[in-house]
Amino acid sequence: MNRISESLLVVVMITGIFFSGCKKNPDSADPDPGTNPGTGGGTAKFDINSINDTYASLAPPANYQQWGPYNVHDPSIIKSGEWFYSFSTDVAYGNTVRAGLQIRKSKDLVEWFFVGWVFDNLPQQGAQFISSNGGTPFQSLWAPYIMKAGTEFRLYYSLSSAVPRLSVIGLATSANPEGPWTEKGIVVTSRNDASTQTNAIDPTVVVTPGGDHWLYYGSAWDGIYVLRLNPATGLALSGGDKGTRIAQRGFTGTSINGNIEGAEIIYNQALNKYYLFIAYDWLETKYNVRVGRSDNPQGPFQDFNGNNINMAQDHGPMILAPYKFTGHGGWQGVAHCSVFQDNGRYYMAHQGRPGVDKFYMDMHVRKIFWTNDGWPVVSPERYAWEKDSLISQNDIAGDWEQIILGYNVVPGYANEQTSPDFQNSVPLTINANGNINGSAANSWTYAAPWLTLNWSNGFTDKVYVQLGRDWENKKTTIIFSGLNNQGTAIWGKKK
Repeated sequence: MNRISESLLVVVMITGIFFSGCKKNPDSADPDPGTNPGTGGGTAKFDINSINDTYASLAPPANYQQWGPYNVHDPSIIKSGEWFYSFSTDVAYGNTVRAGLQIRKSKDLVEWFFVGWVFDNLPQQGAQFISSNGGTPFQSLWAPYIMKAGTEFRLYYSLSSAVPRLSVIGLATSANPEGPWTEKGIVVTSRNDASTQTNAIDPTVVVTPGGDHWLYYGSAWDGIYVLRLNPATGLALSGGDKGTRIAQRGFTGTSINGNIEGAEIIYNQALNKYYLFIAYDWLETKYNVRVGRSDNPQGPFQDFNGNNINMAQDHGPMILAPYKFTGHGGWQGVAHCSVFQDNGRYYMAHQGRPGVDKFYMDMHVRKIFWTNDGWPVVSPERYAWEKDSLISQNDIAGDWEQIILGYNVVPGYANEQTSPDFQNSVPLTINANGNINGSAANSWTYAAPWLTLNWSNGFTDKVYVQLGRDWENKKTTIIFSGLNNQGTAIWGKKK
């Protein structure tokens, strides 16, 4: 969320469509990911084909118990016992909804059940901060972050106003992810003044192996900041501290290339690195995910080329962006992610807005794969109970669709970034004789699960091959995801 989006919120609320800009399931299911025997928590088999891109009849607040994966924006996911819990922004397609942060749960990351809300009203301390500084708080909470510290669940929330940059990140606690929740205090704030600061929304937290807690936050303005927390309380270690900037966007001339917000931070113990996932651009259209990594929670975080992501330039790799496979309207607004792991398997959750109507918001969950040089990439298709199965070399040859996640810089925000910049699939033929697209100048090799595509133009794609679900055609297929030698994400789906 940014200054321009804040000013638009008043208009959006009047029109009745309210939305805003931003962690787990075992692979144990039917080899044909079309039905699942009740592992989501239901009493009967769940038909995955009942999940649609649009849901107009279910969107009104009266139908909240049927929302499932619908009306989800800026999800944050945690696992407690056998359940995954998702906390998300107050939003509904075509409707205003009550404030409080939505809670859902699932046993399998596919079938979701609506639980309720965190708060009955706006948190008093957060609302009071905005009111006492000359603003009126929006009747909506944005972009929560959920974590557990000892026996306590901690939920960080975002509350803003129509006054530019008058925002607050607060903390609520509970002994149970389903509540009840108690407001704990204010973590960090931002005001409409002359000081250099970012907008105090979009929190995420990492705990180091040594037990230090660090909060990352911010939207537009001065980029993404990191702030040290008191592990005992979950609040800022030093009262009034704003932290320091660790990431920003590039410029075209004097115009910023777009928004930066919705950070997510994880520590990958196996790789001994911190990974910062960041949302770029306008949330309804070009929203996409970039990644930086560091040996230290305070940074510097480096991009694919080894540059500090705090430099005033755009950074990669971009691992998720608006895309369109053949025969489908595509998905846009695919950022402000939640990243989490379960039994060593990493996942990414985020909202997806269907190309046929960008105001719908669906929960997407994808597997994450890790390249040999330590970068995360995500599946081109949503998770559908598939196992981590090795694919034989004989199954590689055939006709595929390929998406190269390219990017066009369009400086600005909502008024300028009106196109989602869909990355469209193109035909790909992997020939059994070792050629690609019928040309001996292109070749491929396979050492499961890694497929290498060597192109005559000098590009080399190293992609992870997996079983997956073809959501566009409602069938099982084989997918791949990886990076080329320039750090561009490459996706594939077999026909």
